[in-house]
Amino acid sequence: MYGKQLPIVDVTRPAPAGASAGSATPGKHATFEYLTTRKDELVGWARKFSLFPYPFVTACCAMEFMAVSASNYDTDRFGAALPRFSPRQADLLMVVGTVTQKQAPILLKVYEQMCEPKWVMAFGVCATSGGFYQNYASLPGIDRIIPVDIYVPGCPPRPEMVIDGIMRLQEKIANGRHPIINDRF
Repeated sequence: MYGKQLPIVDVTRPAPAGASAGSATPGKHATFEYLTTRKDELVGWARKFSLFPYPFVTACCAMEFMAVSASNYDTDRFGAALPRFSPRQADLLMVVGTVTQKQAPILLKVYEQMCEPKWVMAFGVCATSGGFYQNYASLPGIDRIIPVDIYVPGCPPRPEMVIDGIMRLQEKIANGRHPIINDRF
């Protein structure tokens, strides 16, 4: 495939005015610019519908996590079914419930074991801000130790809110940049 011209683009058409002058890669052909742009959209579209969650479940929000995964709410239709029970096979870390100071290093290790690209969802008010457990033992939000991409509020959050959070994360994935794309295609 490398070195061949792809039939989906008219390579005889010159680059639009200003495309090569203002482009980040001067001297590149319009075909290269078109394909790299479309490839980024394609990768974003594919990734947003193939989320493999790893549930890091510690407390009562687990009941809502089970409800959202069951047939009534069916996260499979959003491409976020089949929870993985190894962080190496997952790309979405769903932190469900209260995280204590003793669990924080474990959560960090789980996050570090996940391959790129990876996203994190704080599921419920305890994972988001510590919730009503405002004491020395609870972590006041998981964003103190790992980056969080989406926060789902509620104590516990309703399954509709979790689905809304998944859809917002899908938008973020689809509109984001994907680092596998480089100047070599």
